[in-house]
This record gives sequence, C-alpha cells and structure tokens, in this order.
Amino acid sequence: MALVLVTGAAGGLGRNTAEALAGEGHDVVVHVRNPARLTGADDTARWKGVITGDLAEPAEIRDVARQAAGFGRFDAVIHNAGVMNRPEDVTVNTVAPYVLTALMDKPARLVYLSSSMHRTGSTDLRRLGTGSASYDDTKLWVTTLALAFASRWEGTSSHAVDPGWVPTRMGGRGAPDDLTAGHETQAWLATHPDVTPSTGGYWHHRQTRTPHPASQEEQFQAQLVQALERHTGVTLD
Repeated sequence: MALVLVTGAAGGLGRNTAEALAGEGHDVVVHVRNPARLTGADDTARWKGVITGDLAEPAEIRDVARQAAGFGRFDAVIHNAGVMNRPEDVTVNTVAPYVLTALMDKPARLVYLSSSMHRTGSTDLRRLGTGSASYDDTKLWVTTLALAFASRWEGTSSHAVDPGWVPTRMGGRGAPDDLTAGHETQAWLATHPDVTPSTGGYWHHRQTRTPHPASQEEQFQAQLVQALERHTGVTLD
C-alpha cells in the first residue's frame, strides 16, 4: 500500500487517477483548488486527506506544500494539476510543480503530466518571467523538469506522462483519445514495482516515447532550474 498525493484531483484525469489508486487500496491524498468540488461525506471519506489551494497563486503553492508536509513523506506524488490557454498557464503548469518538488520531502516517485503539445514548446526562458509563455512552452518546461529530476536524488525516480487528448473539461467533449487510458499510466508509474526504465521516462499509454530533444539536454535542464530559482526565490537541493 502506497501513500500518494494527486494534485488537481477535483475532476478529470486527476480525479480518475485518485479513484483508481484508492480502488487498489492505496492511501490517496487529493489536492483541489476549490473544496466545494468535493460534494459530500462519501466523496471525502475515500481519501486519506484533502489539501486545498489555488496553484495559480504563489503564496498558496507554498501553503499546499505546508499542508502536504503534515502527511509525512509520500511514496509518490503525481503532479496532475494543469490549465490551458489562461494567463496562469506558466504558474500552474510549470512553477507550481517546481516549487512543490523543491519544498516537499522527496517521495520515492515523481510523476509529471506533460502533453504531446510540448514538442512545439519554446526554449526561450525569457517567456517565463514576462508572462508570454504558451501552454506548449509550459509543457516542454515541466517535461524538462521531470527528466532533470530523474537522476538528481538518490531513492527518487521521476517520469513525465503524455495522457493523450482525452474528453475532460479541459480536453473538450470531442477529444479523440481514450479517457480510461488517460490516467492508467500515471497510476502505474506511481505504484507498480517493476517500471522500466525505472526513472527518466517520457510515457504515453505505458510505452516510452521520444520527447522534445531539449528536454533531455543537461544544459537546458540546468538553465530551466536556474530560471525557476530566480523566478520563485526557491532553490532546489
């Protein structure tokens, strides 16, 4: 049985991932922006705990990390929360996963939600501070973080996942990919005893794929971490 945190778990892929893990008997802590999305006693009773906070607000990101510390060290953290085509794309999709990773106790496994759209993202890190980053940029950057963290801490593995274009509120009703397959890889990476490669994979439906070349470059990885340290004031151990 694993203790797992899933961010952005009020609905969509995050909710499906959390429910799948709980159904397998794992202790699941869910993060939600708005606790009103958890509609009743039956909804909250299934979780080991609930963490609240708006990941578009830097101060609340830090508070989410503080709340998470109350549960001790997680076996896995799934950084699922994300937004698309909003002013806060860069904060939710890249800054929040970075800050939470830097401030929380290092889990045994880290899983970050990417997108196939990361392949058209920009390596121009000036966009990080100007607010001009696109969704594609933010997904390239979080993919790069996942691969940068893969060999950084002994005892912690790190992966990125492309869940596909699935029919969630963000993806839209007409999204063509399978909704169930959209969450299965995240749950598997968080808990399965035999994942190969054990760290540093970019995954789609339990198969490794080749990500944007920049995400695998040590120089760009270091530049991104340095840019995020400057942007947030939070240093990475």
